[in-house]
Amino acid sequence: MPKPFSKAEVEEFFARLKKQTPAPKTELQFVNAFSLLVAVVLSAQATDKGVNKATAPLFKTVDTPEKMVALGEAQLAEAIKTIGLYRTKAKNVIALSKILIERHGGAVPKDRQALEALPGVGRKTANVVLNVAFGEPTIAVDTHIFRVCNRTNLAPGRNVLEVELKLEKVVPDHYKSNAHHWLILHGRYTCVARKPLCPTCTLSDLCRFKDKTRQMPLQKPRISLPEKPKTVRLRKAT
Repeated sequence: MPKPFSKAEVEEFFARLKKQTPAPKTELQFVNAFSLLVAVVLSAQATDKGVNKATAPLFKTVDTPEKMVALGEAQLAEAIKTIGLYRTKAKNVIALSKILIERHGGAVPKDRQALEALPGVGRKTANVVLNVAFGEPTIAVDTHIFRVCNRTNLAPGRNVLEVELKLEKVVPDHYKSNAHHWLILHGRYTCVARKPLCPTCTLSDLCRFKDKTRQMPLQKPRISLPEKPKTVRLRKAT
């Protein structure tokens, strides 16, 4: 059984990730808290790049729940048809927009329970919104983070909730705000699923993965640097 990380090793783990990417950001593009919420809902089982391509023209004119409801489900579905499960997602986005208007005065709530009550919003989506829109030290666990935490043995778990709860315990407070950004970028571009790039990994000596790759792939995976998210200052929810 792999040896658990010591506190010193966890500190070093995140110190290296911070040195590599001092100010990590979500790769989803958004203009305010509402468009962030919509983008995260649309990103389920889809790539951030694909979501950004569909939402770039959409968010230029539709950036509030009221405008989204006015757009309507059919037109929204047409706008996001390149994204997987677009019909179901369009239905959920219109429904959550109506709830935001009816129950929250058109604002995105800074509350996990209220967020998770919205159609199409689960724990991961709520964590992303709380972290990115409101600066809460939440940790959203996706497939990349689940893989990294189990492969390295940083925070192993049988499901995403177990991994999240373990991360909350082991990650030092001064790293929590950026922890899930660092981990997702590491999983997306270095600790990839099929053949991790162990020879170039800055965490290789800390990682407990017994089957580390010894050589780089013959053709290195194409990695496009994340675009700088388009954001504006967010208003506090009331």
